[in-house]
Amino acid sequence: MKRIHLLAGFFTIQTLLVSAQTTQSLVENTVTYKGVQAKIEFFASDEMAGRDTPSDEQRIAAKYLATRMKEWGVSKAPGMEAYLQEVKFKNITPPEEGSLIAKDSSYILGQDILLLDGAASNLEAKVVFLDYGNEEDFEKANLKNKIVVVRLGAKGEPNVRKAFGVGREKRARAEEKGALALIELYSSTQISWKIIKRYLGGSSMSLDTGEGDESGIPHLWLDDSGGGGAEFFKSLKKAKLSIDGATIDRFTAPNVIGFVEGENPELKDEIVIYSAHYDHIGIGKPDAKGDSIYNGTRDNCIGTITVLEAAHNIVNHPLDRSALFIFFTGEEKGLLGSKWYVDHPVMPLKDVVMCFNSDNAGYNDTTVTTIVGLNRTTASQAFITAGNTYGLETIPDQMPEQNLFDRSDQVSFAKKGIPGVMFTMGITAFDDEILKYYHQAGDSPESVDFDYLYRFTKTYVHACRLVGNMPETPFWTEGDKYYEVGEGLYKKSQ
Repeated sequence: MKRIHLLAGFFTIQTLLVSAQTTQSLVENTVTYKGVQAKIEFFASDEMAGRDTPSDEQRIAAKYLATRMKEWGVSKAPGMEAYLQEVKFKNITPPEEGSLIAKDSSYILGQDILLLDGAASNLEAKVVFLDYGNEEDFEKANLKNKIVVVRLGAKGEPNVRKAFGVGREKRARAEEKGALALIELYSSTQISWKIIKRYLGGSSMSLDTGEGDESGIPHLWLDDSGGGGAEFFKSLKKAKLSIDGATIDRFTAPNVIGFVEGENPELKDEIVIYSAHYDHIGIGKPDAKGDSIYNGTRDNCIGTITVLEAAHNIVNHPLDRSALFIFFTGEEKGLLGSKWYVDHPVMPLKDVVMCFNSDNAGYNDTTVTTIVGLNRTTASQAFITAGNTYGLETIPDQMPEQNLFDRSDQVSFAKKGIPGVMFTMGITAFDDEILKYYHQAGDSPESVDFDYLYRFTKTYVHACRLVGNMPETPFWTEGDKYYEVGEGLYKKSQ
């Protein structure tokens, strides 16, 4: 059996090497040095004002992507009337004033307490402490017209990010039982209250799903970093909560989507998504030179242009599999465009066999390309072969501590079971060279190495072609954390 697998791997590599020779000429039919340079110089120009979500300039960027695909003959996705998928957002500006008065203690909104969600309130009510507030705790308690106080998150789970989801469940239970407010005691040492306050204390953008809006009960976190909060609220009989209403602004911003049908009758029902986020962070604090436009050349104009070049190439030379090109909005706001897409797919997720995402923070090694998740899927040889074609070594993620896989759009697909990787420029550490440009005003088109970017772009397009023409359907490598989720999505069996 082992010999059979070795032979299969050998023939896969040989097939890719032969295919690479033909593929290179097809890539260079459409990808030109001047074309790559011109697109990057336009897309990351000062006139695009950093492509913030939302902004007029981001709309112009979306229109540019859509019209280029239309010019080349890339189709709208089946069932779509346009190239744009409008994503619904809400931007919440927290109230400026509020407090919680309990015995002789006063907790001030924005300092000691933070409002996560909910309506304006001015109430005085009895207090009930429910420890961690699991389902059984809520079932047993009489919460009608009371303020519910619980510990943060779930017992034995220190991850603060997971506490957000657990908290939403607690809020729903509290509301169902007739409570007036929910307060969670924040005592985590994983992320300091100072950081949490900075993160949650200002305006926050999220997807507008119609859930958890201003009509629900207030949900607050209270600073308990000094400890003692549980004992205090256990003995507390009554508290007074006063919060002015938050301001909620609702708007839409588009994902941009194009489609090219595959040519192989046996493989064209399988879809590969080629994706990049096209937004950046807009206009911000001026740097030492007085520049306040955060152009986002590296992050992620370059990734966007690699995918646009792939669309141009593949519509001229279609693949065996079908290709779906998606340019995501709102990645810089928390991967919101891709999160929206996987919950509102234009084509069934079970038909998508891979998300090949192109995203960047910067580069400090022009001899390599980095694939975040390189060895997590069975498509790894395609990426290595493509890099070799243009003299670039393909290396895996060198910074696992940065958790890069979970910080870009491919993870939205991975969570659904779809194999995904992130294609990025040569990065070996978050060193001074990266930090000099990452989310900085100096990240302009004039600061990049176009010789390297030309090879980098051709490598991406080449890899797109190899993945789209792979004889075997790509999948997670056995043992990966998403392997079983993928089996469930595709109804595979071991």
